[in-house]
Amino acid sequence: MLKLKEIKHMNFEKRWTFALAVAAITSIFLLAASVSSLHKINSFSPKFNTRVINKTSDFAPPLGPIIPRFAYLVSGSKGDLNKLWRTVSTLYHPWNYYVLHLDLESSVEERAELVSRVESDPVFKVVGNVYVVKKSNMVTYRGPTMLSNTLHACAILLKKFKDWDWFINLSASDYPLVTQDDLLFTFRDLKRDLNFIEHTSNLGWKENKRAMPLMIDPGLYQNTKSDIFWAQPKRDLPTTFKLFTGSAWMILSRSFVEYCIWGWDNLPRTLLMYYTNFVSSPEGYFQTVICNAPEFIQTVVNHDMHFISWDNPPKQHPHILNINDTNNMIASGAAFARKFKQDSLVLDRIDRELLHRKNGSFTPGGWCKGYPSCTKVGKPTQVKPGPGAQRLGELIGRLLQQPKFNESQCR
Repeated sequence: MLKLKEIKHMNFEKRWTFALAVAAITSIFLLAASVSSLHKINSFSPKFNTRVINKTSDFAPPLGPIIPRFAYLVSGSKGDLNKLWRTVSTLYHPWNYYVLHLDLESSVEERAELVSRVESDPVFKVVGNVYVVKKSNMVTYRGPTMLSNTLHACAILLKKFKDWDWFINLSASDYPLVTQDDLLFTFRDLKRDLNFIEHTSNLGWKENKRAMPLMIDPGLYQNTKSDIFWAQPKRDLPTTFKLFTGSAWMILSRSFVEYCIWGWDNLPRTLLMYYTNFVSSPEGYFQTVICNAPEFIQTVVNHDMHFISWDNPPKQHPHILNINDTNNMIASGAAFARKFKQDSLVLDRIDRELLHRKNGSFTPGGWCKGYPSCTKVGKPTQVKPGPGAQRLGELIGRLLQQPKFNESQCR
């Protein structure tokens, strides 16, 4: 006969086996139900896949060469709202990123209107790649506050958007000569570390008039605009680094922008302190940093990708472009041009003949194919280059065929 203890043990095993069987049957039932539900969901999935893309992060990576991304700063001042808006509309592409800035000289109403336009635009709202600097900076012409504003925009772009390749700074007086599809197509095969920055070490008259005088920019500590003023005595030229000058407009690689902003090397900060007392510092700071940093010297292409016309002899500001300059602009192969007056007839001609842009809409491209007004977002990786890509590609090709970059390239 079985002992009482063994009987209890057998009953316990039966109860445990029964519970295990019930659990297994329940699991099988739930698995079958979930598969059935998944099949039903998949049968309706095409309806959801036709939705408009909501964020730039949703875009699938393109096949073939990876399409680059550009990060723009477009800045303006008092009275520039409509000029800036036209430039941004012409430049817009959902694959890129944009920081917009109207400085403190512009009215509160202008700045509020810019914010309102961006927030109410249906495409900007859907894609989410346009950012307005709401806490505006004071920017003094010729002063270091213009440089600090550029660095501020770089820092914003590095913080907010993680996947761009080149930084481009423009003003409201700039305008593109090629579509963004042209630009993206041309740059897709380029090394991502290239920097398009016009430079020279031949300072000429700037040595005595800009490098040696000491100046103070009131925009560093005042919220009302006034011109720079001078201090005494003059200073000597530096001996630990070589000065360079050039254009204030440029296309900078992300790696070089990170070098200037994150500051793992002290050179960018040392030069930033030096250029605090340098007239027209945006025309020298980035050039001096890149040409004194051995790891970046070989990445320099001596061109700013702009068409700029100067009077002879040159004046403080470049020649205002008009209809008569159209052929020269096209022949240059440049991606951008400046300076333009607001709603100049030459801008209408550029829209019509080079960008195929109509009625103040966005510049058409592969991303808005099938939508003439470009009010709906398609796949931005569907780049559709035009004649502008060939002109720009030929210009860059000539620049890259120049002698191999070395330390003498920055000279």
